[in-house]
This record gives sequence, structure tokens and C-alpha cells, in this order.
Amino acid sequence: MDEQALLGLNPNADARYRQRAMAYFEQLKESQDAWEVCAEALAKGIYNDDHVKFFCFQVLEHQIKFRHAALSAAQQQLIRETLMKWLQCQLMNTQPEKPFIRNKAAQVLALTFIMEYLTMWPKFFFDILTLVGLNPHGVDIYLRTLMAIDAEVVDRDILHTPEETRRNTLIKDTMREQCIPSLVESWFQILQTYQLSHPELTCQCLEVVGAYVSWIDLNLIANDRFVNLLLSQMSVEELREEACDCLFEIVNKGMDPVDKTKLVESLCQVLQSAGFFNVEQEEDVDFLAKFSRLVNGMGQSLVLSWTKLAKAGNVKDAAETLQAVEAKVPLLLQLLVHEDDDISANIVGFCYEYLHVLKQLPQLTDQQKTNIEAVMLAVMKKLTYDDEYNFENEGEDEAMFVEYRKQLKMLLDRLAQVSPELLLEAVRRVFTNTMQSWQTAPFMEVEVAIRLLYMLGEALPASHGAHFSGDTAKTSALQDMMRTLVSCGVSSYQHSSVSLEFFETVVRYDKFFIVEPQHIPNVLMTFLDQRGLRHNSPKVRSRVAYLFSRFIKTLHKHMNAFIEEILTRIQDLLELAPPENGFPALLTSDDQLFMFETAGVLIVNSECPVERKQALMRSLLTPLMDAFRLLLAKLPQETETERQAALADCLSHAVGFARKHRACALHHHPGRRGLPRPHRSENLLHHPVQAGGAVG
Repeated sequence: MDEQALLGLNPNADARYRQRAMAYFEQLKESQDAWEVCAEALAKGIYNDDHVKFFCFQVLEHQIKFRHAALSAAQQQLIRETLMKWLQCQLMNTQPEKPFIRNKAAQVLALTFIMEYLTMWPKFFFDILTLVGLNPHGVDIYLRTLMAIDAEVVDRDILHTPEETRRNTLIKDTMREQCIPSLVESWFQILQTYQLSHPELTCQCLEVVGAYVSWIDLNLIANDRFVNLLLSQMSVEELREEACDCLFEIVNKGMDPVDKTKLVESLCQVLQSAGFFNVEQEEDVDFLAKFSRLVNGMGQSLVLSWTKLAKAGNVKDAAETLQAVEAKVPLLLQLLVHEDDDISANIVGFCYEYLHVLKQLPQLTDQQKTNIEAVMLAVMKKLTYDDEYNFENEGEDEAMFVEYRKQLKMLLDRLAQVSPELLLEAVRRVFTNTMQSWQTAPFMEVEVAIRLLYMLGEALPASHGAHFSGDTAKTSALQDMMRTLVSCGVSSYQHSSVSLEFFETVVRYDKFFIVEPQHIPNVLMTFLDQRGLRHNSPKVRSRVAYLFSRFIKTLHKHMNAFIEEILTRIQDLLELAPPENGFPALLTSDDQLFMFETAGVLIVNSECPVERKQALMRSLLTPLMDAFRLLLAKLPQETETERQAALADCLSHAVGFARKHRACALHHHPGRRGLPRPHRSENLLHHPVQAGGAVG
């Protein structure tokens, strides 16, 4: 081999050597027989350098993947012999190769298997198992090869051509006929032999079993001998997480519903007797997350079995399966309410499916109603923020909790479908109790109480948001809670999450104020003072600017008595903030757009004469136009590019504000006639702004 070129394989080599190595790689790949030197190097273990070994496997991989059909029978035989000789060397080495080399070797073995198993190498697994026996280094390569074969032949995430799909199906069919029982026996021997001495090999083997169980005969795995071994490994600390995953794959295997129920019940019986159902005594949260996923899989499998049996009219077996589902509910609740959100999130699927079963039953038992209430309480508890949530700098943990909250919302929606009366009463109870003592309650309790009221709006849907007409019990409860929300003073709570939830809920139920308009003045003040648009949190101010515009759009007919006061109070929020004043504006330019739109809606829909509307429009736009002219005059005098860009940006915002205001007036005016139109010379929309280009 070109020793100079091989120097370029080292990551620290200079560019000249690396280029030479790349050229050599291309030469070996495309040559009819030059690649054979790589085969020889691997078979004889000529090189100790890991990068050279990896390079040789890459050259071999290319031949198998892209040129296999063009190789002579002797060359194909050379590849087989090379791989087996390399594997034999591994058995004698005191130290295993680096993981990246073992993985590449497994990929090359898997590719060779795919190309030759059906034709030239039907004894592929027999040869490998005969060679490696129970040698740990050999077993490691064998297991990695099985996972590489799974990735190439079975993995559904990899797209295959129709021809490859047919080939893969034929490979699996042939393996089932010829070698799967032998492979399963080898797995059992590996699991039994190495569970104490080589936990990493045992975990690898459990991963293989989990991967293959989806398409092999389940009876080979789901038998007393194998399952008892797996269950025993659930008690070994280094193995139990992988054993959990393996059992999960077994449970997920498609099978007859009656057989599935028997399998799940037998597993549960052993797990329960071994103490695994005592969740509160387990301190290892990583294991509990895996265990929760396993219970979720068992629960969903039972629900699927019940669905099939009920649909088939098999009353007796369906009833037994439903009883099996119900028996898992106490465990489900323990996991759902667990303080670790990952553990809780992993059981949500089973909980959702269980509620779906209850929804289909003609009548609920007292125990089932108790279960529903327990799920409600668990969901309400888990919706609550913890002390560590960072509201000022939300990162990955916070994003995960937001996603988890979405899962809980799905449960709440499903609870509403099963028993809307129970949900409404539970939320009302929590909300009322919290609002009675909000001054002394922690922020997370206050926030979640308001959040639950907000979530009822989607859980108990109403046409076009008409939550306050129709069903008397529902409208009465919602009205009572909204009345409490806007009158108890909770809007003054000093936490941004509570402030945001308050305004979101007020706007979600804005039609409440049509029914009880006497609360509008107080809520308007909440929007306009330090609780809303002047809050110390920019996040709250920004969101409130948008929510206020929505609130006004819905209730503009009820705003006549307050228009001038509102406009006076928001006047300073509409000012153009020039870049040189050095003071940060309360609202961003995007927020100000909403405020101009709000002002436009108020003026246009007011009942005052056209002349008064025109005066109000002018009072809003004149300061904007004055600031615009001033900045426009400064623009040509500026020499610094950054200052020019800042001024041009500010001018562009001014044009945007005016455009938004005018568009709003055109859109919202009844009949769209008699509009107060600014004089052309005062119209910002006709000002070209130049700063090396037009802005607007």
C-alpha cells in the first residue's frame, strides 16, 4: 500500500497528505483488483493504526455495495475469507478494537450477508456462530452485525426501492425457515452466560432481541424459559433498563387479542409479585421512566385487545380484558402523578386510551367515576409549574415542560368527552378555592387555577366562542368563575405567568363582558396600567398589546363611554421612539402596530360625529407626522451608516403605523363612508424615505 498516502488518514495530517489519501482511496475503490491489498491487510492484521484499519474496511465496503456483481467468484470468496480471518483474529486479541472499527466491520459483514445470504452464503450465521462460540470479543461483533442487518433489512425508517423491499422480505422469510431458532438459542445462551460477567454484552443482546421480536415467531421468545430470564434481569441494576425495553417490544408484538391479554397478565403477575408495582419505593428515575413506558405498552396492548374483542362480539373475553385494564389503573395513577415529568409523560398514552374506553361504555361504575376524578386531580397537579422553571430565560427544560403540558391538555380534553360535568365541577372547585386565598398562594397554584379555567374553553367547546348561552349548568359555572376572576383582584398578582394567564383567559372569554358589561371598566384599567401594557416584563407588555387589540375588536360596541380615556392613556405608547433618545420603549414597533390598530377600531366604531372622529384621528397621527418630518430632515445630514439605518428603520415604522391605522379605519368603518381622511400633505403614506434606498 502507498505508505505516504496512508499518512494522510490521520486527522492531524496536513492538507497535502489528506488530499493524497483521498486520491488513493478513489484509486483503490475504482480499481479492478487494487482493493485486494486492503483485504490482505485486514486478514493478516498488518497495520496497527486504527485509521488505516477503518480505511481498509471502507474500501471493502465500497466493493461490496457498488461492485459486488462485477467481482469474480474468486474475489467474492476473498471477501468472505477476509472477514472470517479478521473475525478470528478478534477472538485472540487481548483488547477489542475501538468501537468505531467494530461498527464498521459489522456494517461490512451485514452488507456481505445481504448480497450473498440467499445465493452464495446460506450458512452465514452458522459459520459465524461456529467460529465465535461464546468468546466475548466475537459475541460483540456478532451482535453488532445483527443490529446492522436489522438496520438494512427491517428498519422502517429507511426508504427502500421496491426491488430492495422484495429482497428484504425474501431474506426475512428465509431466515425464519433456516436460522432464526438457532439465533434465538444463541441469544438465550449469551444472556444467561454474560448477565453477571459482561453486562454490556447482555444489554447489546437484549437490544437485538427487542429489534428482532417484531418479525420472528413470538413463541420462540414469549415462553417460560426466555421470559423468566428477562424478568430476572429486571432485578439486575446494570441490565434492567434494557430488559424493560426488550419486554416492551415483546408486549408490542402483534398477536391474537386473547393471547395478548394472557401474555400481559402473566408478565404483570410476575412483576407485581417481584415488587415492581411499588413505584414510591423506587429511587432510580431513569429505570422508572423505562418501567412507565413498559406499563404504557402493556396498558395500550390490553385496550387494543378489548377493542378487537368488543368489536367481534366476544363478550366474555372482552369483559375479562376490561377487568385486566381496570386492574392497571392504580399503577397508572401512581406513574401519572409521579414528580418526574418523564415518568409521567410515558404513561399518558395508556391513560388517554383508558379514558377512550370509558367513553364507549354505556354506563360508568362508581369505581370508574372514582378513577376519572383521580385522573383529573393528577392532571391538575402535573400541570403546575415547579420552582425551577425559568420564566426569564426559557431553555430546553422549559420547552420540554411546555410540550408535556400539551400532552396533559389532551387528557383534559378527553376527560371532558367522558364526563364534562365532573370536569367542570372539579375545575370550579380548584379555581374557587385558589381565588379565595390568591394573596397568600404560591404563584404556580394561582397560575394553574386560571389555566384550568382557560383550558375549559377548548375542552368544552362552544360554537363561535358562545360559552355564555345554551347549557345552563355550564354557562352558570363559567360565568361565576369569570366574575370571580375579574373581581377578586388576582390581576394584581406579582408574577408574569399569572399576569399572562389572566389576560389570555379574559380574551378567551371576551363574550362574558357582553353578558355582564359592568365589569368592562375594571378590566380596561387592568389592560392599561402596570398590570398590563405598563407591566415591568417586556414579555407581558408585548402579549397584552396583541390581546388588547383582540379584546377591543370583540367589544367595540361597548367602548363608547371609554374611547377618549383609552386614547389618552395609550397616547405615549403610540409615540415614535427616535433612536437617539437613549430610553428603551415600553413596546416594540410590532406591538405598536397592534396599538394603532386598536386606536383605529375605537375611533371608527365610536358613535361621535364625523368631525370628532376626524379630530381624534388627527390627535393620534399629528405627533407621529411631526416626528416623521423631524427624522426625515435628519436623515440626509447623517454620515454614519449605522445611524442612517436606525433612522430609516424608525421612519419605516412610522409609515407602517400610519398604514395600519388607515387600513383599520377602512376595514372597520360601518358603510365605509364619511371617513376622516388626513390631508394629502399630512399623509405619511406619500412620503418617500431615502437612505441609500426607499424605506417602507
